[in-house]
Parts: sequence; structure tokens; C-alpha cells
Amino acid sequence: MSEQYHIPVLLKESVDGLNVKSDGVYVDVTFGGGGHSKEILSRLSRGGRLFSFDQDDDVDFSKMASQRDCSGEFTFVRSNFRYLQNWMRYYGIEGIDGLLADLGVSSHHFDDESRGFSFRFDAPLDMRMNKKAGITAADIVNEYDEERLADVLYLYGELKNSRRIASEIVKSRKLRPLLTTFQLAKFVGGERNKKDMAKLFQALRIEVNHEMDALKEMLLSATQLLKPGGRLSVITYHSLEDRIVKNLMKTGNTEGKLLQDFYGRVETPYELINNRVIVPSVEEQQRNPRSRSAKLRIAEKKKE
Repeated sequence: MSEQYHIPVLLKESVDGLNVKSDGVYVDVTFGGGGHSKEILSRLSRGGRLFSFDQDDDVDFSKMASQRDCSGEFTFVRSNFRYLQNWMRYYGIEGIDGLLADLGVSSHHFDDESRGFSFRFDAPLDMRMNKKAGITAADIVNEYDEERLADVLYLYGELKNSRRIASEIVKSRKLRPLLTTFQLAKFVGGERNKKDMAKLFQALRIEVNHEMDALKEMLLSATQLLKPGGRLSVITYHSLEDRIVKNLMKTGNTEGKLLQDFYGRVETPYELINNRVIVPSVEEQQRNPRSRSAKLRIAEKKKE
């Protein structure tokens, strides 16, 4: 499996967090370049199983299936991880021992000039993880009304000047459609303001791929599928997805609503393994710039 497609972040820490049982059933919902999946498989015996998800047609899993040093049974699922529960039902899996998610965008997507994920290249405004499905970033930029566009930029990009940017985009598109990344980048100050450009692109990517809804659905499915003592190991890259993961692990729901029993004790299906987030070492951050914003959270399904 080529590590050039995607460099795994917090590889040892995230897989260690699963506390892998050699004959267990595990799911990697973000296959990418296969780094995390390969590490999980290396810890499985012949009785173990790993299901790996990825919706991107560019992902090549063929080498993983023939790995000589992988004892466990490997199944690749080319699908969005929001359908986790449906696929597990399809394969006759009633419970899993652990699930790993490395959220965000793979290094491959940022480096592929044709996909429109990065403002480093002048490319069509696409940003779809699944190139066969849904609307593109260009559709959003050119078709959403000003209020809806501003809401997307504020909610998913946390841009304080979202209304000004949305207004300028709407005015500009009346003259000609905005179809490329460079055309879009000018609305946040070009090269002078890379942080806001990153937030703008993040907001559109999340909207295009319905990332927050998919994440919530996947996490709730994982909660139902995990066996008592099963582990959830999740790497996040921005505050929006990290808040959802933290809420689920602390309260059992993605909104963070505290449910208490008669005695005032918080009712949650999880126990936190790490109270503080785990972050990459300085060495890893230098080796892999994508890891600099990474946070790892691990929780265990309470034993009944």
C-alpha cells in the first residue's frame, strides 16, 4: 500500500488505543492509504476480521488484500462511513470490538491538483470525496442564495466576516460564474490571508460532503455496534468535528446533552481512556505537517 496517497497520523497511538484482540472484529472507517488498516491487520490472528471503508474511487486497496504479513480477514467497503450499520448488517456482523476513524482530508486530496481541495493550485471547484455523487463546491458558490452561503461559511468555516464574503461572491457571480479555486480565493485576501482561505475551503468541503451529518450518523452507529469493552479511537483536525466526538464520548450523544439517572449520575455508554487529547510528537509534526492540528480521543464502551 502506497504511503504517498496518505501518511497515517498518530499511527501507533490510535491503534494502541483500540487494545486490539487478535481474534476480534474491527472497523477502519477512513482507509485512505491503508496505514492504519495495515497496522490493525498486523495485530490480528486468522480468527480476526477488519472492515475498511472509503468512498473515494482513487483508493487502491488491492495490495492490502494480498499482504503476506496480515493474518486477519480483510474486507474493503467502497462506501461513505455513514452507512456503517447497513454494511455490517449486510456482512452479518452484530457487534464489533473496535472502530478507528482518521477524519479530515487525506494528503492525497490536498496534493491532487484536479480535485479542488487546495488553494495551492488553480483547479475546478469540485471538492467531492465521492466523484460520482452530489453537488460540487462550484454549485454551492454559484447557486446558494446569499444568506444560505453566509451561514455555511460561518457554521463550517467559523469565518467572522462570512456575510461580507458571501455578499462579494454573490455580486461577482452575477458577472461570471466562479468555477476555479483561484477565482474563489480572491474573496478572502489572496496570499495575504491563508488562514481565512483555509476556513473558506473547509466550509465548502464540509457542505459538499455533508461531513458533519455523516460523522454523527457513523458515531451513533458505532455506539450501537460496539461490544461491551469495545474501543472507539478517533483522530480529529478541527474544532467542529472534535466537539462532536467529545460530546459523544462524554454523554453518549453528539449534542452533548447530559442525561442523568435518579441519583444524578451521568448516563453515558462510554468511559474515557484519555481525559486529555493525545497530540502528535514534535518529530511527527515536523515529518508530517498535516498532523499539526490532529487530536486523538479514545473511549471504551462500558461493560455491562
